Amino acid sequence: MKRAVSISIGSSKRNKAVQIELLGETVSIERIGTDGDMQKAARLFEELDGKVDAFGVGGTDLGLRVAERWYPLYSVQPLIENVHRTPVVDGGGLKYTLEIKLGQFIEAQIGAYVRQLGKTALITSAADRWGMAVSFLDAGYDCVFGDLMFGVGLPLPIRSERALKRMAALLLPVLGRVPFEWLYPTGEKQEKRVPKWEKYYDWATVIAGDCHYIKRHLPDRIPGKVIVTNTTTPEDVQTFRQAGAEYLVTSTPVIEGRSFGTNMMEAALVAASGKGRPLDHAELSVLLDQLGMEPQIQLLS
Repeated sequence: MKRAVSISIGSSKRNKAVQIELLGETVSIERIGTDGDMQKAARLFEELDGKVDAFGVGGTDLGLRVAERWYPLYSVQPLIENVHRTPVVDGGGLKYTLEIKLGQFIEAQIGAYVRQLGKTALITSAADRWGMAVSFLDAGYDCVFGDLMFGVGLPLPIRSERALKRMAALLLPVLGRVPFEWLYPTGEKQEKRVPKWEKYYDWATVIAGDCHYIKRHLPDRIPGKVIVTNTTTPEDVQTFRQAGAEYLVTSTPVIEGRSFGTNMMEAALVAASGKGRPLDHAELSVLLDQLGMEPQIQLLS
């Protein structure tokens, strides 16, 4: 049996361990949350190095990719500085490979519903999900990118790909050096919801992005909305259902009632491949086609 472990700086309440079949291999996949304790996460990476087949870095990214440029998050790098034998992925490769198809998937599944309400999308952070952003732009959506709103709390929506690239080039080299918890909820902060940016939630038909970002400022009611995300627990699904969302689209498969993060699923693919290294975009694309892995859609109403 292969073993893939995601060590996350997120809440331990979201921990889960299951066995799945991938590429003819039984793979044990396990998420271990450290409640925002980055030193504990670093110790776990070091202790399990060489004892598991692949690591996922959860609750954060090692860096952010916007177009062809990659911006490292320097405060996160120490998490894996003592990992020397086990391959490490943060889900960025799989995230892009899966999410670049989201726009066409939604068009095929519920295109008529979306067109009736208007092809508008609030993407909480495009720097975190470049493939998702490109997918909706290519599908003809009018987009608002909330990187400055959800990431640093500034009331500055970004409305074009050009402006998004300009923002990334100017700010990400600086923001990449600040403590990660300034940019993203970690530990118990992931469980808190403070409604904000309601007019953008109201404006959009599709609300897309990281699940914690979406929930962090979710209004009490979002009737008829389409939520597009991943890493959902049964509690997350219930939250969106109670708020009145109509559909939930997850970019990773639902396993035993939840969808795991892309870092976990990418680590599982690395473990199953037996290559002992991260897989490149072409390799991931081939494996996804081979497995028939595609986004999942749930009717919530």
